[in-house]
Amino acid sequence: MPRLPVKTPPALLSLLAVFLALASCLSALPARAQETGQSLTVATRVAPPFVMKDGDGTWSGLAIDMWREIAEQRGYEYTFVESDLAGLVDGVADGRYDASVGALTVTAAREEQVDFTHPFYATGFGIAVPKAPPAWLSLLRNFFTLQFLQAILALCALLLVVGLLFWLVERRHNAEEFAPGPRGLFAGFWFSAVTMTTVGYGDKAPRTAAGKAIALVWMFAAILIISTFTGMIASSLTSGRLTGAIGGPEDLAVASVGSIRASASDEWLSSEGIAFTGYPDIESGLAALREGRIEAFVYDEPLLRYRVRKDTTNTLRVLPGTFGRQDYAIATGPDSALREPVDISLLQIVEGSKWRNDLTRVLGKVK
Repeated sequence: MPRLPVKTPPALLSLLAVFLALASCLSALPARAQETGQSLTVATRVAPPFVMKDGDGTWSGLAIDMWREIAEQRGYEYTFVESDLAGLVDGVADGRYDASVGALTVTAAREEQVDFTHPFYATGFGIAVPKAPPAWLSLLRNFFTLQFLQAILALCALLLVVGLLFWLVERRHNAEEFAPGPRGLFAGFWFSAVTMTTVGYGDKAPRTAAGKAIALVWMFAAILIISTFTGMIASSLTSGRLTGAIGGPEDLAVASVGSIRASASDEWLSSEGIAFTGYPDIESGLAALREGRIEAFVYDEPLLRYRVRKDTTNTLRVLPGTFGRQDYAIATGPDSALREPVDISLLQIVEGSKWRNDLTRVLGKVK
């Protein structure tokens, strides 16, 4: 029996068309909302001079100003949300935030979770250390160490013993120069001292055979003693100046180092096998450095340089040069429609002279 064609009711066709149109609109909603209407949630974290937060909660800084310019160009509405370092990546990866803006370094581990825009600032790691005191002050301090004072006391005790021997054998036969009593004992001490130092004023001299024998032995022994003592002093002063001196990353392995946990510097130090003390932020790390609890603090060079420039105590410095590689970029969700338009605006900004001038004004010229 022939099958009769089934006619679809017009109302059902209309409903189906509306459904398809609605589905199409919903699928395109994220891209259109990010371009025009829906407010974006942008995570950030205080990291002067790229991100700063005023007392009234207003955000500012190099990265914040750059984002504001991007948002103005693209017509984005947005709200800043403060987060910790781990949250800048995890929050974007799980969809809590649409983007993260700040001094956020691109790493392989982070790239697996989120997408990054083109870098807007390339730098490396820096090392902050205490300022070295003036050479004359360092030398003066080394003269007053416990070890140096102990050596001086030991030498004086030896001179006193030798002087006592001179006095004992000379006091009866050479009373004019080595008189009985404390005066003669001091004369023996004086004679042993000038003999050891080869000054030999000639005001004292042994006259007995025993005294001359002691003097002869003491002359040769003094040559060895004074040479040894001079070497000890030179070694003490040199080691005192070099102890704790850090000139670059190659010295970190034998120094007490601080850094920030879960940061790019944490990854670098761990990969190099360098043990370090973790701090929650730069302020606490630099405070530990000033107080002598650590010898060096490793973190992003521009952030360290900015903080040290603003440090009113003037007791810290950042070593010249950088090591490692760091690229700051904006993080967006995987396959986010934000990345391409943000990339275009970001490149336009960093290629302009205003961005370069802002970097020089805030960070100063890199030495």
